[in-house]
Amino acid sequence: MARRNIDITLPPLDKRRAVVTGGSDGIGLRIVTRLALAGAELVLPARNMRKAEAAVTRVLEKAPDARISILPLDLSSLESIAQFGDDMVRDGRPIHLLINNAGVMTPPMRQTTRDGFELQFGTNHLGHFALVSHLLPLLRAGRARVTSQLSVAANQGSINWADINWENSYDGMRAYSHSKIAFGLFGLELDRRSRAHDWGITSNLSHPGIAPTSLLSARDEIGRSEDTVSVRVIRWASKRGIVAGTPETAALPALYAATSPDAVAGRLYAPRGIGHLGGGPAEQKVFSRLRSEEDARRIWQVSEKLTGVTFS
Repeated sequence: MARRNIDITLPPLDKRRAVVTGGSDGIGLRIVTRLALAGAELVLPARNMRKAEAAVTRVLEKAPDARISILPLDLSSLESIAQFGDDMVRDGRPIHLLINNAGVMTPPMRQTTRDGFELQFGTNHLGHFALVSHLLPLLRAGRARVTSQLSVAANQGSINWADINWENSYDGMRAYSHSKIAFGLFGLELDRRSRAHDWGITSNLSHPGIAPTSLLSARDEIGRSEDTVSVRVIRWASKRGIVAGTPETAALPALYAATSPDAVAGRLYAPRGIGHLGGGPAEQKVFSRLRSEEDARRIWQVSEKLTGVTFS
C-alpha cells in the first residue's frame, strides 16, 4: 500500500508550453493535471471534444489557474494531424515539452485508420511520427524535450517487417507490441538525428508499468464490448497494492522523463518496482528490441514512405 504515496516534485514550468496527446483520461489526464499544477501552459489535442472539455473541467478543479486549450486531433488521420500541425505552426509559439502518450490497444478484430494502416500501428506509431514531423519547427524553437510513452509490450514480440500492416495474419497483442517497438525505435532515432543535424531536440522514452485505465476496458469504438480479463486482474492487484501501480503512479515515469533535469536523452524511464510494473520512476535498461540502430533507421524510412512526411 505504501506505493500509493509515491510521488515526485516537478520543477517550475510556468515558462513552458506543453503538448500531451491522449490527455483526456487515464494516465494522460494525470500527466496534464500535474503539468498544469507546475505552471505549464497546456495544449490538449483531442479527437473527442466533449471528452476533452470534461477533462479540462477536471484539471481546473485541481489547478484553478491552469492555462489549457483544446485543439482537434485524430492520430488515426494524417489529414487531421497535418491540420493540427498547421494550426500550431500558424500560432507560432515554441513547444518546450511534447509527451506522446495516446494509444489504442488490442482491438479484437483488425481495424484500419482513415489512411488504411492497421489501427494500432497507424495510431500509436505512424500518427505520432507524423505529428512530430509537423511540429518540428516549434519543437526546434523551444529546444523541446520529447517523451514517447511505450508499454511493457515493447519488450515482447518483434516488428512484423514482412506484413507491416498486419493484412495477412492479424493478432491483436502481437500487433500492439509491433506498434510500440516501432514507436520506441523512432523515439531513440529522433534523439540521434537531432544530435546529428543540430535540431536542438532531446528525445527519451517512458513506460507506465501496469495500472487500471481504460486502455483494456470495454470500448465500443474498437469493437470491445466488455472489459478484458487483464484489466480486471490489474484492478484487483492495484486496489491491494500488489505489483501493479495506480493511474497516479503510472503517470510518474513520463512526467519524470519529460521534466526532470536529471532525465537523460536516449534513455528509458519506468516504474522501479518488481518487473518495472509499479512504483516510483527510475531509469530502466532500454528494451532489447529497441537497441538496433539499423532497425531504427529502417522503421524511420518505412514511416516516411507510408506517411509521406519528412524531417527536413
